[in-house]
Amino acid sequence: MSTLVVGSGFVGRAVAARLLRTGEKAVLASRTPPPENDGPPPPWSPLDVTDPDAVRRTLDTTDAERIVLVHGPSDVTWIEARPEAAMRAHAGAARTVLDAAGERRIVFISTDNVFDGTVEAPDETTPPRPANAYGRAKLAAERILAEGPATTVLRVSLVYGWEPPETTKWLNYFSSCVHRLRAGERVTAPSDQWTTPVLVEDVAAVTTAVLAASGAPLLHLGGPERISRADWARLIARESGLPPDRVVAEPRAHGRYASRPANTCLAAPLLATHPATAGVPVRGVRDGTRLLLGRAAPPEAP
Repeated sequence: MSTLVVGSGFVGRAVAARLLRTGEKAVLASRTPPPENDGPPPPWSPLDVTDPDAVRRTLDTTDAERIVLVHGPSDVTWIEARPEAAMRAHAGAARTVLDAAGERRIVFISTDNVFDGTVEAPDETTPPRPANAYGRAKLAAERILAEGPATTVLRVSLVYGWEPPETTKWLNYFSSCVHRLRAGERVTAPSDQWTTPVLVEDVAAVTTAVLAASGAPLLHLGGPERISRADWARLIARESGLPPDRVVAEPRAHGRYASRPANTCLAAPLLATHPATAGVPVRGVRDGTRLLLGRAAPPEAP
């Protein structure tokens, strides 16, 4: 099977790499090529996903039979200042892809930000109620893609994984904490903003399993452990052999996470019963942190 992965960011690259490792054909498509600082990137095709003709041409030239849509800006703070641009990027692109897809299978990677954080761990039956522009844009895209004949919306909690220190902008909280702590910096993190983090490799494994199946219009993917960002940063410090007091806890309202819901957690009861994903392990944040730090080069003395 051939899959077009629209979006060459952190998750898109992991999904394409997973498909290639399993012997399937996968092509990344995005405005700019993926970085090469974390290994050779998968095959890439330039694509403006808001251009209907470009989307159709790319589907034809890549012979794609399936689509994973994991595109668009995800910086909540940036989006909050530019809600109209975010809506065009997410919902507008969703309409363009749906119109071009025909009967093709689509898996759309969505977000926990479609909820306002008042429910500690919403599941697939919890009515969405976004509290920020990112959640509103993603929810609009969800509803457009749900019109398709073969779409699964996969809402994913906070994704993390390893990025090398020379990366110009770390795309996930884990790598940001590791490299800043190793550099001797203090990390300020909210003690009252909770999440259920998911290792990017597990996101890729679940996504590819869901892609090969059908019959589930909506699934959640959250890690099995609920943890605050401050506690997670302290865990990273301890597992790195660094002083946990380098982490400074603060209220969510005082820092850059003020526009995030208090709970960006997801309960995923359907994942364990879905035939395609029942056997796919999703590791907890403690195991994932230790796994990633065990692979990484030891830090220089701070």
